[in-house]
Amino acid sequence: MHLNVTTTGDGDRHVALVHGLGADGATWKPIVDRFVATGSYTVTTLDLRGHGESDRASSYRLDEFADDVASALPRGLHGVVGHSLGGSVLVRAVDRLQPRTAVYLDPGFSLALPTTGVAGRLFWAAPTVTMGVAALAQARKGARLRAGYDDATRASSDQARARFDSGMAKGVFRDVAFHPVATTAPAVPSVIVLSEDSPAVLPERLVSGYQQAGWRVRRLPGVHHDMHLEAPDRTFALLAELF
Repeated sequence: MHLNVTTTGDGDRHVALVHGLGADGATWKPIVDRFVATGSYTVTTLDLRGHGESDRASSYRLDEFADDVASALPRGLHGVVGHSLGGSVLVRAVDRLQPRTAVYLDPGFSLALPTTGVAGRLFWAAPTVTMGVAALAQARKGARLRAGYDDATRASSDQARARFDSGMAKGVFRDVAFHPVATTAPAVPSVIVLSEDSPAVLPERLVSGYQQAGWRVRRLPGVHHDMHLEAPDRTFALLAELF
């Protein structure tokens, strides 16, 4: 599997950024620009399989995404960041990448979707319908938030969505929902950053379990799921503090 990988800057500290579902490496530009402007960082982004300029695939399992990322990124980076789906992928690859620090922005470690009992059977019997209803509400909210982005960021997000293999979405959601990340000690020093929307991808009942297992947790109040696009200055300041 060939992934499109881009490296920018020539600073001593090398970090990598792994995007979420329906995005691509180019959507990290607001954060990349801020890292590179300091002169201290080299930044690598990539397009996950089925996204951006990377190859399409016949299968989109979380473990397959993780294998791709573990092969595409260097080992021993100063830091690696995963957003949303990128967090689900990074946590499955991080033991092979061994960065000094891993940061997970609203990571898809679980989902607020039913997986057991009657509710679970009904939901997954027709996931295209049930998830479609939820997606409509999220799309309306997302449109309001995107209206506050600058023109370049909005255009980059639109281009990424247009290029991504949307047929993967149902399977990815199912994989995340049925295979939540265990509340065990992290493989490397790790920080979870939560937005106001975080309960949708990491239910609050699990957060204390991760903390007790050795994960650090930070919060960005008043910011929503795509924090790196909505509030790039605040997101970058937190990342620069950690790296």
